[in-house]
Amino acid sequence: MVKGVARRVVMIKSPDPKIFDEAIFIVRDEAARRPGVTTEELMREARDVAESFVRQRRGVRRSLPWWAWSAMGAGGVGLTWLITALL
Repeated sequence: MVKGVARRVVMIKSPDPKIFDEAIFIVRDEAARRPGVTTEELMREARDVAESFVRQRRGVRRSLPWWAWSAMGAGGVGLTWLITALL
């Protein structure tokens, strides 16, 4: 919620539109007022953060294929059923 305060915002288009369309970064007042900080530096930092997020997200997604997650879930349910039936 913003209560009449102007904030600096950096919007970055997604490096991979399959994950998100754009990222919105709200710049800290201290960072925006620091001498020597240029708009290009803020944009580069925001872009690096967005690309890092996409890289991490791809790594998690590719760790196991969907069918492996399904097989593990089915195996867990089957094992639970077997233990319950034997007890």
